[in-house]
Amino acid sequence: MNLIDQITSTYKEKFGHAPAHIVRAPGRVNLLGEHVDYNDGFVLPAAIDRATYIAFSPTDAPHSTLVAADFDQQASFSAETIATKTQPDSSALPEWALYPAGVMWALKEEGISTSSINAVFASDVPRGSGLSSSASVEMAFAIAWQTLGGWTLPAMQRALLGQKAENKYVGVNCGIMDQFASACGVENKLLLLDCRSLEWKTVPLPDHVAIVIADTTVRRKLTSGEYNKRRDACEEAVRLLKNDLPKIKSLRDVSVADFNRLANTLPDEVEKRARHVVEEIGRSNQAEALLEAGDIQSFGRLMNECHASLRDLYEVSCPELNVMVNIAQPLKGCYGARLTGAGFGGCTVNLVAKNDVEAFAKALAAGYEAETGLRPEIYISHASNGAELLG
Repeated sequence: MNLIDQITSTYKEKFGHAPAHIVRAPGRVNLLGEHVDYNDGFVLPAAIDRATYIAFSPTDAPHSTLVAADFDQQASFSAETIATKTQPDSSALPEWALYPAGVMWALKEEGISTSSINAVFASDVPRGSGLSSSASVEMAFAIAWQTLGGWTLPAMQRALLGQKAENKYVGVNCGIMDQFASACGVENKLLLLDCRSLEWKTVPLPDHVAIVIADTTVRRKLTSGEYNKRRDACEEAVRLLKNDLPKIKSLRDVSVADFNRLANTLPDEVEKRARHVVEEIGRSNQAEALLEAGDIQSFGRLMNECHASLRDLYEVSCPELNVMVNIAQPLKGCYGARLTGAGFGGCTVNLVAKNDVEAFAKALAAGYEAETGLRPEIYISHASNGAELLG
């Protein structure tokens, strides 16, 4: 049974009638520009063909009732209870419910109407895998409330409200990339986003190349604080570098040459974190011209450099991610391989010649299992459209 059939059937069981609407919002994979979105850098994500789906209808009840089919759990909240992150019976909202509740809170903060809904949702974006399952939930619920509210927001504005929900309500200090990719995805295209101006464009991915996502099955939790520590280190680097570069607003404003000149003024750990960001923004700046020219070889090299930097400077890799990347990079047809997402577990992204994809996936899975004893999930993926109402 596919996910739409599953949530429709669960909805009928739970609420006694068919849902009025179905909505879909994709996860994302990022090919280049990792941990630079909150440093005003450039990122190159794509929405993927794995998504969160919601079956929903308006309700006259004073509160919304949500069923998370993946957890077999239910939660309720209203415009009044979201401020205290509680349900109508005063019990705390479960963690999964903070994401949709956060979207309602962010819309309410903007003075946008959100009616009560009954909803069942499920996702085939693996949670904690670095593929932005949380952003896909946020963007799906933003479309659900837009559908029922009779208002329309541009996709980027929905993305910004989702980011606000995650930053201020859930408490993860993420940048804009994940919600942006989920909201603005374009079929068969990569998205190049300037995280300062929020200007973006699509960039072609050559027809002969496939995106292969390899899930280590090792899970991480962003809210555990390591992510926020990296962000704090970047802010500290800017504060200290301002002594010599008073005009900078973020690490995006620091050239590699200036950074190399001033690196010894920074504490060791802050220097390593900032070096990754400055050099990664440099790599992202090269990406568009390489992809427009169809130079996948050179683009793949940048992906490999990105992984080494995330492993050694930003220190967000883990042994399993390194094993996955080390096996992938020399395989026939692999242009580039690196961890994707925040790190500390989750997935790698691989650019692979389409002709070699099946053999690549088989060899990667076998090699990884032999070395770690873990059975990975390998997804041959493609870039998909962003969040949308299906009916």
